[in-house]
Amino acid sequence: MAEAVAHLKNYPTSPRKMRYVADLIRGLEVNRALEVLAHLPHAAARPLQKLITSAIKNWEVREEDLARQENRTPMRADEASLYIKTIYVNGGSILKRWLPAPQGRAYKIRKRSNHVSVVLDARPADESAKETTSRPARRRKKETTPSPTASTE
Repeated sequence: MAEAVAHLKNYPTSPRKMRYVADLIRGLEVNRALEVLAHLPHAAARPLQKLITSAIKNWEVREEDLARQENRTPMRADEASLYIKTIYVNGGSILKRWLPAPQGRAYKIRKRSNHVSVVLDARPADESAKETTSRPARRRKKETTPSPTASTE
């Protein structure tokens, strides 16, 4: 199976806001990630949804080409159990603007943009049977009991 890559360049929102949403879907299966993005209230969810669907289409085209070369029938995206292998957000260009301020000063306004890259891959057959969408549970801190010398009477 081949990986599929899609890029979103110069999207006009800060990288920090986009990273928050990207961190939520990293490592998830594609269908689950699209469901999560559909229900998020963040403005960054919509472009990431489009980016993932674009990466799915890129994977399908690449799979058709590989299947044609190997003389086999191509797999569909839902059969392949695609997942988000990597997704990362980098800072893009920054538009610098000035806002007039009192007493002859000026405030600097930095309008940030970002670049997003997503890589999809198909899970091997033995891993796709496992439950991979759940994340490991965090350990709880041990409860400490107060020492008998510290008691107040």
